[in-house]
Amino acid sequence: MKSVIRHAKLEGMTTITRTLGRTGPQVSALGLGCMGMSALYGDADRDEAVATIHAALEAGVTLLDTGDFYGMGHNELLIGEALRTAPPALREQALTSVKFGALRGPDGSWAGYDGRPAAVKNFASYSLQRLGVDHIDVYRIARVDPDVPIEETVGAIAELVEQGYVRHIGLSEAGAQTIRRAAATAPISDLQIEYGLITRGVERSILPTTRELGISITAYGVLSRGLISGHFSADRRLGGDDFRAHSPRFQGDNLRHNLALVEALRKIAEAKGVSVAQLAIAWVLAQGEDIVPLVGARTRERLTESLGALDVVLDADDLAAIEAAVPADAAAGERYPAAAMEHLDSER
Repeated sequence: MKSVIRHAKLEGMTTITRTLGRTGPQVSALGLGCMGMSALYGDADRDEAVATIHAALEAGVTLLDTGDFYGMGHNELLIGEALRTAPPALREQALTSVKFGALRGPDGSWAGYDGRPAAVKNFASYSLQRLGVDHIDVYRIARVDPDVPIEETVGAIAELVEQGYVRHIGLSEAGAQTIRRAAATAPISDLQIEYGLITRGVERSILPTTRELGISITAYGVLSRGLISGHFSADRRLGGDDFRAHSPRFQGDNLRHNLALVEALRKIAEAKGVSVAQLAIAWVLAQGEDIVPLVGARTRERLTESLGALDVVLDADDLAAIEAAVPADAAAGERYPAAAMEHLDSER
């Protein structure tokens, strides 16, 4: 899990890469989380989304993260379109990371998770079709199904690996004991979990476990859904279809408290001549070469800002100042509404 410099296929481009786990693929040090291009953050511009994916690939980003339930398949179709219309050299370097298992109704409602082996293979067949690919690079259940042993779910993905439809097995929001059981069943490349300056629960038992087992972290929510991006304001109005309108961290006194943390970060960022978002992303990058942050940029402008974090060097004094400004557990409010928190094996 060593950080290296490689030259991308496009002439003149250099990208920092990291390897997912002991047996996983080499990926760009920053991945692109594509969910917001289809769902949960209000309206998105399809043309801009495709252009952003193309721009990410051109910049050397190789890891594209999605879920088959993002927009009920819309996000996979979007990525499929972007890959289909990208130059061959860019298309060939793209790696897909797909979450499956979330059950939804026609009205967008959530109905739990399905990790049964037959369901795993069914979900995969539809994802392959929507993405327009012959294999998925990293495949993982979005939330551990409490009614199905993780050994059965991971075992089904392992069969897909043997058949060539999947390259590597990942996990998502799994707790330490579940990670151990999964790793005893088949090689696990990475655990996808929320990790950022104001979401640091992973540090208690999960991160030590993944490091012991040689499993990487692909970190989502590094900007806490825009909360610590430096661009969110207390007077911003969110639509009912925006996840943040229902997130505890974006409500009332919680929001005011959390935005005060952002202002403390802004002072540090300005002193270094970088943006708040770049500082927050750089902090996650600095936590270890086994961690790959996923940035949820929906536009080329935000993508460019996020990629600037790769040039930010944080020394010991910088890290100490950031820790003083935003200590662990400094955030107000849970990271999900109560009903969603119940589905997180990582929080048990």
